[in-house]
Amino acid sequence: MGKTVLVIAEQKDQKLRQVSLEALAAARQLAGDGGNIVSVLVGDNVDAAAQQLADHEQSQVVCVTADILVSYEAEHYFAAVQPVIDEVKPDIVILPHTASGRDLAPKIACHLDAGQISDVVAIEAVGEDVTFKRPIYAGKAFETKRFLTGPWVVTIRPNNLQADATNGAAAPIVKRTYTEPTPVRSQVVDVQRKSGDTRDLTEAKVVVSGGRGVRSADGFAPLAELAEVLDGALGASRAACDAGYCDYSLQIGQTGKVVTPDVYIACGISGAIQHLAGMSQSKLIIAINKDGEAPIFDIADYGVVGDLFEIVPKLTEKLRDKIAAVRS
Repeated sequence: MGKTVLVIAEQKDQKLRQVSLEALAAARQLAGDGGNIVSVLVGDNVDAAAQQLADHEQSQVVCVTADILVSYEAEHYFAAVQPVIDEVKPDIVILPHTASGRDLAPKIACHLDAGQISDVVAIEAVGEDVTFKRPIYAGKAFETKRFLTGPWVVTIRPNNLQADATNGAAAPIVKRTYTEPTPVRSQVVDVQRKSGDTRDLTEAKVVVSGGRGVRSADGFAPLAELAEVLDGALGASRAACDAGYCDYSLQIGQTGKVVTPDVYIACGISGAIQHLAGMSQSKLIIAINKDGEAPIFDIADYGVVGDLFEIVPKLTEKLRDKIAAVRS
């Protein structure tokens, strides 16, 4: 018997986040034959993102819009999705394991009196037996969990599940206007955006990161150039952030962001366990470091012992020439 699955999709700057499509793919896996999948998208202007979401197989896409929903705020976003949850009565709710998803999921679980499994990187469904794999101990081990009763609330780590291709027939889009709860206990007054690269680290397919070995803020310049050539994002270790070489928004690690790109290039990063917790599940890890005994080489698929200021520019030049040759 099929299940009813509700996907809480996310958009940022009026663009659908890739992890929303990965959550939708998980929903199709869990819904089973005859299942019903509904997605809900919250924001101030979500038409483009909703259309992109609707191009993927599901029963319908519900858009809840209002000016006050331009930025995530827990009270308003939960109030926006609650009527949809009560109407759909889902067996399973799936959210992206992002900053807002991690915050919203427990509220939904409490509302449904449901169990929750967070940070899922793999799902195995054999008939009615469904298990969820998630990392523990800063990524040094994995545990497999299952629900004993329903409903279920699940958060999906970005870049781990494969998003399905678009479907021929677009799902219907239902538009609703958000009505603020009374009284309103909290409100986002302003959002201060950082300048520079706005590419989302958690969804980037390629990440080029620098550590204390970059020596200065200027030392990140060749890394940024390499990231640009590879259409990737720039990251950093906490040591580089603490030294003032870059902003903390780039920090990857146990106290920073967790990334699982296709390719992770670590430049001048020693490989402290706190940093490994944020990137050790990357599909391909390349380490560049002068210290051949650095711990980063223990988990790297490929390692280069040498000066990053000599190696990175040469690598960038070779890759730029190769990409240009392929495109021509």
